Amino acid sequence: MHTESAEPVGFPFTAIEGQPQLQMALLLAAIDPLLGGVLVEGPRGTAKSTSARALASLLPAGRFVNLPLGATEEQLVGSIDLEAALQRSAVQFRAGLLAQAHQGILYVDEVNLLADGLVDLLLDVSASGINRVERDGVSHQHDARITLIGTMNPEEGQLRPQLLDRFGLFVRLENVPSTAMRKAIVKTRMAFDADPRGFFAAHANAQAALAARVAAARGVLVAIQWPDAVHDQVAQLCQDAGVEGVRADLVMLRAARAHAALQGREQVTFVDVQAVAELALAHRRTQGAPQSQEGDEPSPESGGAQTSQPSGQRADQRADQSTDAQQAPPSPQPANAQTWGEMSAPQAVPIQTVKALRPFSSKKA
Repeated sequence: MHTESAEPVGFPFTAIEGQPQLQMALLLAAIDPLLGGVLVEGPRGTAKSTSARALASLLPAGRFVNLPLGATEEQLVGSIDLEAALQRSAVQFRAGLLAQAHQGILYVDEVNLLADGLVDLLLDVSASGINRVERDGVSHQHDARITLIGTMNPEEGQLRPQLLDRFGLFVRLENVPSTAMRKAIVKTRMAFDADPRGFFAAHANAQAALAARVAAARGVLVAIQWPDAVHDQVAQLCQDAGVEGVRADLVMLRAARAHAALQGREQVTFVDVQAVAELALAHRRTQGAPQSQEGDEPSPESGGAQTSQPSGQRADQRADQSTDAQQAPPSPQPANAQTWGEMSAPQAVPIQTVKALRPFSSKKA
């Protein structure tokens, strides 16, 4: 099995430390490539690219294709073969990066810096599994079941909301949570750098077992069903999150099905939905904490002082305060009340009538 990598031996997926949510999201996308890809957001040095490369070794084809930020649409989707056109006057299709990544990983580092048009195209192909080319006199289509993985550092800009929503799953990585985890990650990486082949051999059994689980899950995926109760649960979770449209529902159901397949279940359960819910909702949730309404009385939980008064008495007090505020003249402000450069409050100026003028009559020359 061959993996495109700058290293002679890739880092084993089963040896990744401290990123269970990332590993789960990548495995789900590998089992069902039509989920729409995985977007990984996090600071530098949080194993984003290492995890993506390691996933390729678990797939049957083992392909890992890196899309550079400077790539053109022609390089991505393919184009007419100019050599065949010039030498044999034949119109032939030259495959692009999407064809090379079929049944493998298409990885985009710093996807937030990629042109929006290319991101749109990638997400279309990832969701449909087909690359359609209509350009330069070429009408061609081919299968492109790719596992799309995009990574980004939020310090370098954000994706547009329209593009963000189209990624199937989303993982937000935090910095290393503890000194113990930091130590474990560093020791693991140093052991791999010292002897890559020996390190990979030590994890060979775990890698083979996980690769077999992924292959088995891909094989039984279409046979797994969703009970109506699961549909109800997914719909309620999406409704509570205030997501727009039903893309979140579809992604959550597909992800839950992939999770059930990985666990060897014949149908999706509530446990599967709970395991994938945040991956599908984290970048689509629009409903925040409820806003307090203007004029509400402070609650005891808010820490505000509160006295027990009849509602009629409170209404009378508010009416008296409003009347006093209207009758009381404005208090003069001291000279030093305003900071340097601050404009003074606007003053009312009465309108004065202007004396009507006689029309001007021009004299003849």
